[in-house]
Amino acid sequence: MAELLVVSCPCCQAELHIDPETSAVIRHKEHVKPPTITDLEAAVQKLKAEPGRREEIFKKSVKEHQSHHDVLSKKFDEMLKIAKENPDEPPPKRDFDFD
Repeated sequence: MAELLVVSCPCCQAELHIDPETSAVIRHKEHVKPPTITDLEAAVQKLKAEPGRREEIFKKSVKEHQSHHDVLSKKFDEMLKIAKENPDEPPPKRDFDFD
């Protein structure tokens, strides 16, 4: 009897022992997955902190959205100033100008 080939499954990482003569799986050993939650109390604390974190992210997004108009206005003013200083310079290339 030939020695069994040991192969690891790419999907589930199970260990397969294959007979080379018959190409059949003779034995398999399932991959032991580590527990997803090691400490139940830590998981509960993480879930309790989640609403506060979401609220903080939302407030930051609203603040950025409110200041977005000011940023665009300042960028426009700066580009207008540069254009007035150098009237003979061609306008900057845009992304679709390179195609």
